Amino acid sequence: MSDMNRRSGLAFALLAYGLWGVFPLYFMQMAYASAVEIVANRIVWSMLLCVAILAMTRHLGDLRRIACDAHQRRYLLAAAALISLNWTAYVYAANNGQILQASLGYFINPLVTVVLAVLILHERLRLWQWLAIALALIGVVTLSIAYGHPPWIALVLAFSFGLYGLTKNFAGRRTGAVQSLAVETLLLSPFALGVLAWLAARGEIHYATHGWVSFVWLMSTGIATTLPLGSFAAAARRLPLSALGMLQYLTPSLQFVVGAVIAHETMTPLSWIGFTLIWLALALFSVDAMRAARRSRRAKRQEAEREALQAQSQEVH
Repeated sequence: MSDMNRRSGLAFALLAYGLWGVFPLYFMQMAYASAVEIVANRIVWSMLLCVAILAMTRHLGDLRRIACDAHQRRYLLAAAALISLNWTAYVYAANNGQILQASLGYFINPLVTVVLAVLILHERLRLWQWLAIALALIGVVTLSIAYGHPPWIALVLAFSFGLYGLTKNFAGRRTGAVQSLAVETLLLSPFALGVLAWLAARGEIHYATHGWVSFVWLMSTGIATTLPLGSFAAAARRLPLSALGMLQYLTPSLQFVVGAVIAHETMTPLSWIGFTLIWLALALFSVDAMRAARRSRRAKRQEAEREALQAQSQEVH
């Protein structure tokens, strides 16, 4: 992998994770609309933009291929339902003073993904992974005490996104990022259009009450959804998975700053303890992951050297 590829991959990753990190500020500009209306617009405008991109790049045939694949279609329908739940919870958090909970959700998401892998894929965990999960669980309990209730928004975000990733894995890795988003939003569009029609019938559609400015903001959700996703896909082609894994913490870190510093959400001493436990769990998890990756690379290198020696020995004899 060339240095230019790495640098461009890093730039794409920083753009994707940075945009996702400041999303609360973006959605706060649409606080006049409900989370349901914003997400319905996000689905419709994302679908139109993705289809336009595929048409311009002559990849519309990919949609027909996916539509004819019952296996992919089934899992992408489940993925669509999960991402719509995730989007709704996130927008609700951004516009109802719960940005810190949104950041918590994405901090614990990697650990939730590991838990889902154990429960659903029956994977085995290393000791340090168990310790990280235990520490994170203590952190969540501490935050539940601080809030007076479990951090439901954070848990919905973490589990919906974890299950979304798992479902996409079952669907297969053959589908590109834009194609996948196009299919998911196409599947969701009838429901989104139904929601917008229902809101319009009740006189609660904000195109009418807030004029063209609200229309532009809501229409921009298509670009806001597709741009970071495309940047992430470009980064994933240029950077090692380990680098992407470490950079992903930029998103919840920026969200935390937005919630604590810009939105001035309250952080009690007990909340700080809960978040600190989560951060320590992530540090354990990340260090263990890096050590495991190094061991794996070393084992592969040693295996390659053994095979080369065996090949040389056979040539001599």
